[in-house]
Amino acid sequence: MIDAPPLGVYVHWPYCARICPYCDFNVFKAKDRDAEAAALAGAIVADLEAQAALTGPRALVSVFFGGGTPSLMDPDWTGEIVAAARRLWTPADDLEVSLEANPTDAEADRFAGFAAAGVTRLSLGLQALDDTALKLLGRNHDAAEGRRAALAAARAFPRLSLDLIYARPDQTPAAWADELKAAVALGAAHLSPYQLTIEAGTAFDRAVRRGTLKPPAEDLAADLYDTTQAVLEAEGFEAYEVSNHARGLAARSRHNLVYWRGHDYVGVGPGAHGRITHDGARQATEAARKPADYIRKVGESGTGVTSVERLTPVEAAQERLLSGLRILDGVAFADVTALGLTALHPKVRQFVDLDLLADDPSRLRATTDGRRVLDRLTVELALP
Repeated sequence: MIDAPPLGVYVHWPYCARICPYCDFNVFKAKDRDAEAAALAGAIVADLEAQAALTGPRALVSVFFGGGTPSLMDPDWTGEIVAAARRLWTPADDLEVSLEANPTDAEADRFAGFAAAGVTRLSLGLQALDDTALKLLGRNHDAAEGRRAALAAARAFPRLSLDLIYARPDQTPAAWADELKAAVALGAAHLSPYQLTIEAGTAFDRAVRRGTLKPPAEDLAADLYDTTQAVLEAEGFEAYEVSNHARGLAARSRHNLVYWRGHDYVGVGPGAHGRITHDGARQATEAARKPADYIRKVGESGTGVTSVERLTPVEAAQERLLSGLRILDGVAFADVTALGLTALHPKVRQFVDLDLLADDPSRLRATTDGRRVLDRLTVELALP
């Protein structure tokens, strides 16, 4: 292993069989895009090569295929991208290669191909184990397909994570507890239960404004959050991050920890974001959003990156705070000096007294109560 800060690679595959009504990611319908998709796979490899020249030698700890629906990819393309990343940087002995997948039977049949391509961890978008909820969420699988896919994935990959969505309309804590226990029984050592949020511009946002969709009241959403923590803790899972629970250290998502610990990551693919430290400063990169534009940009300049922003020390510290407070480890005061925060800062002492922050001389760490109001807590701390 070389003596260099760890590096992650994020690969954005933007195509989906259908667009979910709650999704605000950079996604495009996959239909009639076969030729474009093949060209995109080649462009992503070229982009990795161009960005490797900027990062220099680094220790590669993770490659994450997100989207979109990366399980729609040809597994051979996945293998080519993984091979390129391993060639361009020095892979860790325990390199994590994650791929997001949907549970449709058609995609589940491809699991063996992705495992052969080097994928070691599958993140399965189960989202619910209730057919009515799945229909509401616009998913193209039913609960039975979801269960079959999870069991197949557990056989095909060394590590499995299941994504779930709660705080759905008409959901009760008792029903959610049963659903969580059913998901645990599928054998994954990592669960990511996300509270449904209504993002501006999505179909769900329009439905809420029309009055045809009514999210749970704030108190009920809080009860569902508490149910999540209680059920998964009883099942042996630790909430190492606000929305991520793992059975043991080995089951934690190494790629997500790259984000939350403020490490560098290269972003490739349409609309992908990256964070690279260069000349002592944190730089935010963003790629062209449309697949055709991204492919053309790579062909013209070698990289799909269209925007590079040098973050100020305050901006970098705010970003570090935003991600670091989400995990149990918290964030070191040394990482947010630009915000003037110390263990003795009046604002910090106030939140310690309110039992929202732990009384820790070296790190900012949210308590159990602090996690319940984490967004507001982070905003208050991030203000210079």
